[in-house]
Amino acid sequence: MPERPDNSYERGMATRRAVLGAAHVDAAQSSITSIDRDFQTFITEGAWGSVWSRPHFSRRERSIVTIALLAALGQHEELAMHIRATLNTGASREDVTEALMHVAVYAGVPAANHALKIAKRVYGEIDDAKGEAP
Repeated sequence: MPERPDNSYERGMATRRAVLGAAHVDAAQSSITSIDRDFQTFITEGAWGSVWSRPHFSRRERSIVTIALLAALGQHEELAMHIRATLNTGASREDVTEALMHVAVYAGVPAANHALKIAKRVYGEIDDAKGEAP
């Protein structure tokens, strides 16, 4: 990628790797084509290099807000990805559960119910990979 005067791309890649993990980011980067190259640059600079890199919220807080928003919007694939990212952000399972309780009140019980199913599945996969019981 070209060097950006404000370093938003480099800052974004560092934040993206810290939150989502190097393996996830490397896989995403290796599948970039001419169709999504500009989009990948946009989200790296905008979402990760700007918003996720701002100092006011901690990564834990941003993680909780992001999970609630994705659940409310029904963005299930992104929700699962960000639940996995809690291993890197410091958001606990209790944090996720509380966020999804807010989703139930403000975005609807069906949205929260589906998000809780996703959280249970993702945390089950994490526990299985670690050889732990839930």
